[in-house]
Amino acid sequence: MQLTVDISMYPLKDDFITPITWFIERVATYPTIQRKTNALATQIVGPYDDVMKMLSNEMKASHEKFGQAVFVCKFLCGARELDFDDTFGQTQSDA
Repeated sequence: MQLTVDISMYPLKDDFITPITWFIERVATYPTIQRKTNALATQIVGPYDDVMKMLSNEMKASHEKFGQAVFVCKFLCGARELDFDDTFGQTQSDA
């Protein structure tokens, strides 16, 4: 079974970029997990157990290294396309 997660990290410190970058770089080291990051969040897809174990390990490591941080996650069972290209707002002519 595959799992798709949308995760955002909000470190409770003035230098918030360092912990976020550190977390994303660590997520990228897991060979069975796909990752795509944009300006607002990181999307992760992979085997359910691998993703959950990675999140547990890396969230804990982040808290140990940097202290307080809020993680906001959305979980969706199944694999979703991380390179989805929307066509919203591109209407076709009614003619």
